[in-house]
Amino acid sequence: MTEFLNNILFIFQRLNWLGIIDILLVALIFFGVLYLVRDTQAMILLRGIIVILVLVALLTSLVNLPALSWLIRTVLPAMVVAIPVIFAPELRRALERIGRAGTFFRASSKTAGQEIQQTIQAVVAAAARLSARQHGALIIMERFDHLDEYIRTGVMIQSEVTPELLMQIFYPNTPLHDGAVIISGNKIFAAACVMPLSSSGILTRSPERQMGLRHRAALGISEVSDSIAVVVSEETGAIAIAHAGRIIRRLDVERLENILVAFYNPDKARKENFFQRHFPYLFPHKDE
Repeated sequence: MTEFLNNILFIFQRLNWLGIIDILLVALIFFGVLYLVRDTQAMILLRGIIVILVLVALLTSLVNLPALSWLIRTVLPAMVVAIPVIFAPELRRALERIGRAGTFFRASSKTAGQEIQQTIQAVVAAAARLSARQHGALIIMERFDHLDEYIRTGVMIQSEVTPELLMQIFYPNTPLHDGAVIISGNKIFAAACVMPLSSSGILTRSPERQMGLRHRAALGISEVSDSIAVVVSEETGAIAIAHAGRIIRRLDVERLENILVAFYNPDKARKENFFQRHFPYLFPHKDE
């Protein structure tokens, strides 16, 4: 115990600002890895690997086990190759997020503000009517990542976005009501599109059972692209929105519109939030 404390004291004595920065960078990398694999099956696998490594390290350090030590030294190089294979989906998602870094604040350069505002209003109006009638819907709004491979799985439409068209597409038992609608700019490109299902553990841990395939598909497309998915539950009529592997549920119409505006016009949303936060008397609550 005394030797251990002396070693700790020796480390702190040699610690300088460069060492502190080095430790913070390593901690940041570990935090980023854990943040990327949160709520996924990889997190469970990672916990198992960490537990095994800790137990093996304790055994080999406390007890002289030559055979086990040899096995560990032999297996560790193979683990260096196996880890990228095991965590391939998470690594791909991390690289995609890094590649998309900085594009969020250039949203206005891809789509005109007038067009995207009309699209948002049409989507919000359609979601409100579909929710009132409890008609299930999945609306994907493309941003910077192209969704051509998913558009090809559906029926091409290429029509202007209107609430009436969206309601007709998702009317029960019509040919196009299954699958997702993909919107790019102010046009509906395709309907009845097949989306990738999420492998996240968010939905499996939900105590409710109203989150079915539409919600899994919404999360799935948000995990592999920067698109925004608006979901209307067929069972309850509840509105949800998925982005970046996260889902926000039980949205009302006003909150849905505010979130969509914030995604496509972050500068305006930040300005509104600033004034509402610092001058609340200018923005009375509607319930008051």
